[in-house]
Amino acid sequence: MTVQVRFLPNDVTVAAEVGEPLLQVADRAGLTIPTGCLMGSCYACEVELEDGETLRACISSVPPGRSEMTISLFVDPTW
Repeated sequence: MTVQVRFLPNDVTVAAEVGEPLLQVADRAGLTIPTGCLMGSCYACEVELEDGETLRACISSVPPGRSEMTISLFVDPTW
């Protein structure tokens, strides 16, 4: 199943498959999500969904059950 993933503030949308890693989706969209540990414990890759839920992109993938999702990228200046 294809999900339309929209990245803010860049307003870039890319088609992704359910289960595709978020870091890979962002890379295909030409965007970089900062990473640190790649295990989710440092929170460098934290992104926010449209409903306010936060995810650690390095350990998250495109979820099932939706046709589109919006991800807000924010950067921690310490990374």
